[in-house]
Amino acid sequence: MRPPSFIGIIGHGPELERPDGAVEALRLLGAEVRALDLWDDPADLFHSDDEVARAVVVEAGARADVGALVLRRLRKEPRLAGVGAILAIEREQASRLDPTSGFDDFVLIPLVPAELYARVRSSEWKRSEFSMEERVKLGSVVIDRPAREVSQEGAVINLTSKEFDLLVYFADRRGKVVSRSELLERVWGSSYDGGARTIDIHVRRLRAKLGPTLDLITFRGAGYRLGAPGARR
Repeated sequence: MRPPSFIGIIGHGPELERPDGAVEALRLLGAEVRALDLWDDPADLFHSDDEVARAVVVEAGARADVGALVLRRLRKEPRLAGVGAILAIEREQASRLDPTSGFDDFVLIPLVPAELYARVRSSEWKRSEFSMEERVKLGSVVIDRPAREVSQEGAVINLTSKEFDLLVYFADRRGKVVSRSELLERVWGSSYDGGARTIDIHVRRLRAKLGPTLDLITFRGAGYRLGAPGARR
């Protein structure tokens, strides 16, 4: 049974319940919504320990810079650290957006309810993770085993054959520390006479190509671990 979930709307308190705001727009579409003032404690969004936030929408209006500050506060709450975040701003603010602010997406005010909900669903998909026989999804990275292809946010990432095999091996053992000797034997084969440095080089290449989405942690003297579903550094 899935835990109860909701979409958090963060904005200026007196304006949160306005008829054309995100709260009303998403409620009309049947979504469970929780509203919170910009500077209130993010933990107040949760009414019980088993609840899950699907996404957060920060209504910054004419202050895109305030939105970035609010998002940093939200991320300090562990239960919001990994959820999708959408910024709602006035049209004039679009050219002032900072691409490093941490938001997954943005929408323009006045809001279009169907568009806002579609952005919420899109952010859920980007940050979701699953594993099936043929495909594995790690955040925005999708591994297609039969096609031996890896894509990130829809764009194909050019991996060598060994880089692909190494990534698949890590994905199949998520949450477990894998030693260099095990990687050499299982990915390169027992007949390979190279050393552990080969592993380090390939790991660096994977990190360079896939970026911070690849939650691959080095354990000095022990090996590597790909984060378990939902885990963060």
